[in-house]
Amino acid sequence: MSEHIEIILRTLLSFSILFIGAKLLGKQIIAEMNTFDFIGAISIGSIIANLAFNLNIKTHHAIIAFLILVFIILMVSYISMKSRIGRKVFAGNPTVIIENGKILENNMRKMRYSLDYLNQQLRENGIFNIEEVLYVVVETNGRISVLKKPEYRTVTKQDLNIPIKKECKLPIELIMDGEIMTENLRQNNQTELGLQCELKKRNLRYKDVTYAVLAANGNVYIDTYKDNISSPMDQE
Repeated sequence: MSEHIEIILRTLLSFSILFIGAKLLGKQIIAEMNTFDFIGAISIGSIIANLAFNLNIKTHHAIIAFLILVFIILMVSYISMKSRIGRKVFAGNPTVIIENGKILENNMRKMRYSLDYLNQQLRENGIFNIEEVLYVVVETNGRISVLKKPEYRTVTKQDLNIPIKKECKLPIELIMDGEIMTENLRQNNQTELGLQCELKKRNLRYKDVTYAVLAANGNVYIDTYKDNISSPMDQE
């Protein structure tokens, strides 16, 4: 077998193993990661890359190493789920870096957390004035949770004593990529006839529709392939 063919086959095998492993480990390994998740992802990537391209490594050795790593990650996840001490050891604790509007420089130094990065994170949370902040907590995945001072918080209907109509269901996707989501209609007591009537009101056919969704308030949002926009903003 030539080296090129062997690399192709090993790459396909590597992808298949990685895909199966990701399915077994769940969404946590590919979402925003804490320290252990990051180490696990890097280790898996290293093993898979070596399996694909390092011809000096025996295939079954790489597979054994991969399975051992998956087992370790699953065990750590189980321990973290069952034990608070385990969660603290493997994922760490959230850290307060602003308390009562005051920046805690010592905590920031311990985390090697700069003011520039803090300001960036605040902007990503829609806060451009640090004076608005009462508390900031750095979570174990590196993102921040922010509690604003009372005078800067958004007013809610509850604050204004406005009656609230509870939404008891999620939006329902009716059409995706021009295809009717029959199962969604059936599970939510909707019919194709009712959907067709809604489309007729707007002079549309199924094949004209990219996406249609029934909102919790009963309104139907419809997006068509033809957007009738003369100069769409497609530049990055």
